[in-house]
This record gives sequence, C-alpha cells and structure tokens, in this order.
Amino acid sequence: MYKLVAFDMDGTLLNSEKKISNKTVEAINKAIEAGKTVILNTGRCPAELKEYREVLPRLRYVNCVSGALVYDYEEERSIYESPLSEVEVKTLIQIGKETDEMVHLMGITSVVEKDKIPHMNDYYMGVYQPMYEEVTTKVDNIYDYYVGNPYSVHKLNIYHHSKAARDHTRKAIKEAGLELEMKDSEATGLEMNAKGVNKGTGLKQLCHHLGISIEETIVVGDADNDKEALEVAGLSIAMGNAKESIKEISDVIVSDNDHDGCAEVIENYLL
Repeated sequence: MYKLVAFDMDGTLLNSEKKISNKTVEAINKAIEAGKTVILNTGRCPAELKEYREVLPRLRYVNCVSGALVYDYEEERSIYESPLSEVEVKTLIQIGKETDEMVHLMGITSVVEKDKIPHMNDYYMGVYQPMYEEVTTKVDNIYDYYVGNPYSVHKLNIYHHSKAARDHTRKAIKEAGLELEMKDSEATGLEMNAKGVNKGTGLKQLCHHLGISIEETIVVGDADNDKEALEVAGLSIAMGNAKESIKEISDVIVSDNDHDGCAEVIENYLL
C-alpha cells in the first residue's frame, strides 16, 4: 500500500547518541531491497548529513532544510528549492546579533561564527557541538560573510540563551514586517524558512517528481517541524518520545528513538 517512508532525523531516526542503530540500518536496507523509497525528512542541511550518508549510502533522496531543499544525491542536483530572500537573511542576522544569539545559515553548506561553537552549551545546543566543529563553515562575522557574497540560504536558525530571548526574537521579526515560517526547535532555538515552506511542501514536490501519490507515503516524526508533513501523509506515525501535540495528530505511535521505533515502522507498516 505504501511506496515511500520519510523519516525525520533528530528525535526519530537518530537515537539519543545521535546514531542510527544497527537494527534500523538493517530494516532500511531491507526496505530498499524490496523496492521501497526511504528518504530523510529533516531540518538538517546536506553538509550535516555526511556522517549518515556513509551509514546509509543507498538513500538517494532527502527532503532537507525543513522542506526548502529536495536533493538527489545520485545525480548531485536539487529537485526543488525555496530559499529565503536576501533581505530576509540580512534582517534575521541583524536581529540575532543584536542580542548576541547564535545565528546559523543553512543551505548546501552550514555556516556559523567560529567564536560561538565553544559556547554551544550556553545556547542549549551542546549535544551538536562535535558535529558543528566538523562540518560547519566557520566565519569571523556572519553578517559580513553573507553580505560579501550573498548565496542561497534555505533556512536560518537562531539559538538563544533562554526561552524569553527566543520570544524577544520572534517579536522583533514580526515588528520588522517579515512573513516567515517560524518553528521552535530544541530548548531555545527558532527556525525560519520562507513563507509557505515546510516539510510537507517539500515532500509533495518529491512525490510529484517520483510519480508517487502523497497517500502512498508514511511520515515519521516527533516535533513541531514535522507537523505539516504528518498532516499530508497517507499514514502519519509519531515516535514514542514525540511531543503530545504530535502524537495527537498521528495515526500510529511506535516505540521511542532509543528502542528502534523506525525499524518498527518499516517492519509493521511499510513491508
């Protein structure tokens, strides 16, 4: 009945150690051998997927940067993209830097200011510090870097010292007149995509490209930025560790991300 399964990564495909379990890798390979399409449905950008592509080299497609970029690894090209505008990127960087928050530019590459990485615990992002040290482009001043050579930024994240600081940023964005898709992430993060862009829109673009009906898809997630994709999927599945609001809109709940919930999805619902 279902031809494609789309897995969110953090809190879903990845366990608490940010790894994909051997059981889940085996289940994914089994699904691919059975002719099913397995994709990553993630807020991460391609630069942040290198480690996992090595574990799952047979995965061809990713709906990444929260739906703003659909990428074909086999042909090394984008199928669909919807970046932020240059004005939006400049304004968001300025808002983040005014209160000394951590600004993160996400396109094909991942860009942050080098002096923020040693202090990622201050922004409740310490678990990601090893990855950022390895895969990010590190710059002295992120505003000067972008203004000096504007490029396609598909998503911009701002990580904050507190939830109150995040609320301040959200208010500043609205006062600046920017109309964006905004999602809370992690403890104090705020993700921004272009208006109308989300994982659901990216998934629809990929399905059109593949000739698959959206009703033939399974989406698996745990957090706010999975909501739209779960709502359009033929079968929506929440992880056991998902937010209650995500469980409420899902058709099925499986085990949590530390107990192979994604393997359960493949075994019980895809195959």
